[in-house]
Amino acid sequence: MSAETPFKSEFLKTLQARGYIHQLTHPAELDEAAAGGAITAYIGFDATAPSLHVGSLIQIMMLRRLQQAGHKPIVLMGGGTTKIGDPTDKDQARPLLTEAQIQDNIASIKTVFARFLTFGDGPTDATMVDNAEWLDKLGYVQFLRDYGVHFTINRMLTFDSVKLRLEREQPLTFLEFNYMLMQAADFLELERRYACVLQMGGSDQWGNIVNGVELIRRVEAKPAFGLTTPLLSTASGQKMGKTVGGAVWLNADMRSPYDYWQFWRNTEDADVGRFMRLFTDLPLDDIARYEALQGAEINEAKKILANAATTMLHGEEAAATAAEAARLAFEQKTLSDDLPTYEFPRADLDAGVMLAALIVDAGLAASRSEARRLAQGWGLRVNDKQEADAGRLITAADIVDGVVKLAAGKKKIVLIKPI
Repeated sequence: MSAETPFKSEFLKTLQARGYIHQLTHPAELDEAAAGGAITAYIGFDATAPSLHVGSLIQIMMLRRLQQAGHKPIVLMGGGTTKIGDPTDKDQARPLLTEAQIQDNIASIKTVFARFLTFGDGPTDATMVDNAEWLDKLGYVQFLRDYGVHFTINRMLTFDSVKLRLEREQPLTFLEFNYMLMQAADFLELERRYACVLQMGGSDQWGNIVNGVELIRRVEAKPAFGLTTPLLSTASGQKMGKTVGGAVWLNADMRSPYDYWQFWRNTEDADVGRFMRLFTDLPLDDIARYEALQGAEINEAKKILANAATTMLHGEEAAATAAEAARLAFEQKTLSDDLPTYEFPRADLDAGVMLAALIVDAGLAASRSEARRLAQGWGLRVNDKQEADAGRLITAADIVDGVVKLAAGKKKIVLIKPI
């Protein structure tokens, strides 16, 4: 079934209309199942950090679309697989985390999902499961006997997660090589426990997902399906969520609601409609009108995107506060307690610190050379005054109302707070 073929099920029709579908196994069969009643699907999330970042948001939104269409989502936390490390799209092995670190990360990550999904005991309520529950209990010989016989080295070597690492002559540990078997085992276990028939993920997970689909169909002789989303990049080719200030984390204690709002406000013009379809619940007809706006009007659409995305994650009050802080900072050039701050040693300010270095430390530029280019293009401001000399010293004399206000371009502001 091609991307243009109309689906019958509300779930797949929605995914298609909003741009989520990249690859799909057995499309006609899955469409029939989703149209005939509630199905159960899952996406796995490894706990390699205390928060997921915006690169995982498309997967979370896909679980939301699933539930909105009357189906049951499973959030699979990778308490077991995180101990191994997914080699997909990695040039080297991840550092191995301790059991305590993994559990702390899971506890922190869990808080985000309740913003997007309804959890409970109902037939379409979401449930959260940790694959350590079964993977930790598997003996190695048992694992090999139960799962190893269904996979060939020949086939595994053809998957991108393995092939690309070998082509680059970069080490791939035997530990990592087992990851795809463990992911397939997860799908089979969820099918047996929850009648889960669909695994979803990013397109980089296609090989791992297909392994699970084939394992269930071979071992259980039951329907199983896989669906992947496109790997996202911006219109200019930048990886989704990659910013000068680092990853766009979803947890508020790792990225403030203001910074999150600003991330969406800074969306490239050509991405506004696409991101609205993927990351908000705005109606498609409204989105079509917003993405048709031109010139300065597109900035209003970006604010609508930022408000909708921030409201979904942090709540309506936090989104409104962030929007007002931005309006005050950029339109009225006044300070707000909700602007991002960067604490800096008072002694260093007393001695004087180069503006270019401070701009980089505060996350407003990736390098001093970039800071100098911004200054030469009149893109740097200190306390709302343009500054053409990135080499000039910022000192205690620049402190106004207890802070130094730095801005890069039209949309990035940080308050330097002496400590």
